[in-house]
Amino acid sequence: MGFRNLGPLGSFVKEGWEKTFSLVKFFCFLHVVDSYLVTWFVTLGPSMLPTIDLTPTLFLGETFSARSGKVTRGDIVIIRSPQNPKMMVAKRLVGMENDTVTYIPNPDEPDKQETIVVPKGHVWIQGDDVNTSNDSRNFGAVPYGLIEKRPFWRVLPAKDFGPFWKH
Repeated sequence: MGFRNLGPLGSFVKEGWEKTFSLVKFFCFLHVVDSYLVTWFVTLGPSMLPTIDLTPTLFLGETFSARSGKVTRGDIVIIRSPQNPKMMVAKRLVGMENDTVTYIPNPDEPDKQETIVVPKGHVWIQGDDVNTSNDSRNFGAVPYGLIEKRPFWRVLPAKDFGPFWKH
């Protein structure tokens, strides 16, 4: 069916179709960028004090590093919570597969330490504030596939605007 067969409405239908198609292409582009390149997220809570403060903080995060295996020990990563898959959590990557990690399971008893070898395909994550963080000390090593992104730019609050690579 051609737009010419619609008579005087044909030009309106054609223009509407073209705008709709452009809008669909735009949303497809946004989806690809958000899913595979860069996405934004907000952190909230005390587990990463003092690196990330208590106020809600808006970050840009890149997903390429996690997908290509380029995250390393010391990186802050955003992972899908192994306890609640609907939640994302910000934690520091402490150990990669086959690393030996010594940790204090209970901050109230700093003399008691435990050691674990991180299993293949897993990572060990911990919050910077050991007193408030719910992390691998509570639920063990997490599958590498749960790593979603790595923050690279702090957007808000405005006073902290800037790169966030080496924290």
